[in-house]
Amino acid sequence: MKQAAGDPQDELAARLRLLHELSGLGVRALARDTGLSSSSLSRYLSGQTVPPWPAVIALCRLVKRDPRPLRPLWERSSCQLPAPPKTSRQVQPPVPPAGAPRPPRNDLPRDVPDFTGREEQLAAVLAAVEGGRVVTIDGMAGVGKTCLAVHAAHRLTDAYPDAQLYVDLHGFTAGRDPLGADPALRTLLAALDVPSEKIPQEGGIEPLAACWRSELAARRAVVVLDNAADAEQVRPLLPGAGESVALITSRNRLMGLDEVPPVSLEVLTPRESADLLARASGDPADGGRLARDPEAAAEVLRLCGHLPLALRLAGARLRHRPGWTAGILVERLAEGATEFDTAFAMSVRQLDRARHRFFRLLGLLPGSTFDEYVAAALADVPLRGARAMLEDLLDAHLVQQPAAGRYRLHDLVHQHARRTATEQDPPAELEQAVRRVLDYYLHTAAAADAAMSYLAPVRPVSAGRRPADLPGFPGKHQALFWFVTEYANLMAVFETAVATGADAHVCELPRFMRAFFARRCGTTHLNVLFERSLVAAQRLDDPLQLAEAHSDLGFARYNAGRMAEAGAAYEAAAPLVSRSGDARSAAELTMRRGYLRWDEGHVEEPLDLFRRAGRLYADAGCPAGTAHATAYEAWAMLQLGHHEEAARLAREALALPHADPAWPPTLTARITLGVAIAHEAPDEAIGHLERALELAREDGHRHNEAWGLNCLGVALRRIGRHEEALDSHRRAFALLDELFEEHWKIHFLDGYAETCRLAGLPDEALRLHRQALELAPKLGFRYAEALAHEGIAAVLEDGDPAAAEEHRASGRAILSELTPAG
Repeated sequence: MKQAAGDPQDELAARLRLLHELSGLGVRALARDTGLSSSSLSRYLSGQTVPPWPAVIALCRLVKRDPRPLRPLWERSSCQLPAPPKTSRQVQPPVPPAGAPRPPRNDLPRDVPDFTGREEQLAAVLAAVEGGRVVTIDGMAGVGKTCLAVHAAHRLTDAYPDAQLYVDLHGFTAGRDPLGADPALRTLLAALDVPSEKIPQEGGIEPLAACWRSELAARRAVVVLDNAADAEQVRPLLPGAGESVALITSRNRLMGLDEVPPVSLEVLTPRESADLLARASGDPADGGRLARDPEAAAEVLRLCGHLPLALRLAGARLRHRPGWTAGILVERLAEGATEFDTAFAMSVRQLDRARHRFFRLLGLLPGSTFDEYVAAALADVPLRGARAMLEDLLDAHLVQQPAAGRYRLHDLVHQHARRTATEQDPPAELEQAVRRVLDYYLHTAAAADAAMSYLAPVRPVSAGRRPADLPGFPGKHQALFWFVTEYANLMAVFETAVATGADAHVCELPRFMRAFFARRCGTTHLNVLFERSLVAAQRLDDPLQLAEAHSDLGFARYNAGRMAEAGAAYEAAAPLVSRSGDARSAAELTMRRGYLRWDEGHVEEPLDLFRRAGRLYADAGCPAGTAHATAYEAWAMLQLGHHEEAARLAREALALPHADPAWPPTLTARITLGVAIAHEAPDEAIGHLERALELAREDGHRHNEAWGLNCLGVALRRIGRHEEALDSHRRAFALLDELFEEHWKIHFLDGYAETCRLAGLPDEALRLHRQALELAPKLGFRYAEALAHEGIAAVLEDGDPAAAEEHRASGRAILSELTPAG
């Protein structure tokens, strides 16, 4: 008779079923391992009978759980009022007549009541069974392979009524060898009530397998072959002719069963995970403990790795501890090793020594996804060997492959691998492995940077050892793709270098990411990296390394609009660069000081700095640097109104050949030339600017794209095409908004505002000039501040001449401060 809701006997049965699920065993196997009879165990699990206390102890000990918390519940269950006594008039169940057929055998484990998600995978299993009668379900430990197979088998019961069989092959059961084909076949044949005299006793596996196939051929049966170690273990158990079907589960991809379609399981989606946790915990949808603390609930999902088994166990702990909050559950889950370590250990145990070491070391990788190159460097093995071992781990579901050529470890697998490495490998070997990862990323970043930068680095990589195998970068697009793919890993590697005291790596890694940051990541993060690089350089006490660190930090500050801090960093770098005698470093610092002094509003000094940088680059044998200096001298001349000289210098820079048409000297020269000749040669001017814009987009440099759009607007305005000019300016500013680079607008506001004024939009022009007037003092852009005053004066000239004169006077005062006397 079914117990009433809240009955302790029903609750005890539910707790025992959780122990059964945790064991991963079938009822018969569980009964055997605990010394109980199958029929008695079935009654205990269904709640029909209260087990004796020793039986409860045996079940708890098998799964390594303390039975004492169950004692009060067992005592309440054992001391209930007795059922009414039976009488002679009570109706007894009918006894089947002699010779009547026995009911079909059903050994399937209980279908979990909280089966969640997996609609697509369930449909694939059922379709595979209908099409080919056999399907494999593979996936990592705890991902729900058995639950899916059993659920599908229950769905198939009506279509396959003759028998529903289940056998655990113990391919990954702790403390047990995988079940051999001989005992597995004999178990299955016995389940079909095949007389012993019909079962072959000699001749090995093949006669037994033939007998099994013959018996299945006459039936419509569904067979679940759970927890297979490999294809060879399961091959003799497959059905032959006839209509019976088999569902096989394994942590390995059973590659040897070529004719059998696989269904591979990944972890649950976040929504499915949340649903399963709520159902397993018995939490109401609204107002429950999980709903009251959504952050803690989300952390439970993360700690469980979205694995169904982990979520069910966590939910059961919450269900049976009404005093716990979701936060307490998080604390318990985070305490350390879990039963999943045991499960993963069984998957790892199948690996040979080399692959076991390789797997452990993967737990040291500081990033998220990874490729075969870094895996090879990590383990110090050839690339081909790393590729083969990754494929083996992929087949064993110890590694996942989210995209071609990219691998990752599930969070719980990653924790297990890292913990195992810490326990089994000497600390010195682990430190060397981590250092090889740092070396790999530094040297690969340098190679990618070389494919993207127009100037070779001042110095080659000096930190670490170059790995034997690095990815190739035939062009800048491949290099940019590598940086984008590896960005999160590079940041994690930088943090690891800081944490492990790898100061040379901390100094050099950001330096080889400048070209990437210029295209993708803005300026804020690069400032943080160079701040920490400077601290590392100070510890190294290498004068040139320290000089470059100050210079790099200054340039990052400049690009972030922090002008005073940039100037201070350049002042600190200057004497160190001078003492080093390195012409390339001196040229680079001189160019950077020229950018800064120009934007601060000075005129003669930045021009002199650009010219001096060109000579230093020439002395260092770097013609690309000389061209860059010339192009910037041309740009400065353009801003001062010397259009002819600007055009001459721009053409001089363009005349220098280079393999990449988008390299910065060419881009700067094209933009300068386009604006400089807009009046005299409008078609040629627009051609240069549109080509520059095309090259910036092709180069993936969005700041340069915005610069090109704004300058195109200036040129179109000078030609008189005001509507097109406004559109170009607006697109430039929309791009800056996307980049969150507010300070960059100071370079563009004056040109945009002047276009608005001449296009008959004085209010918009006034708004933009005032925005520049507010922004320029914050950034230290004195020349831009003077231009804003002059622009406001031009807008107010007709309506408010007195105010216009005040602004004009303010602008002249600033310019007089910036223009040297004499």
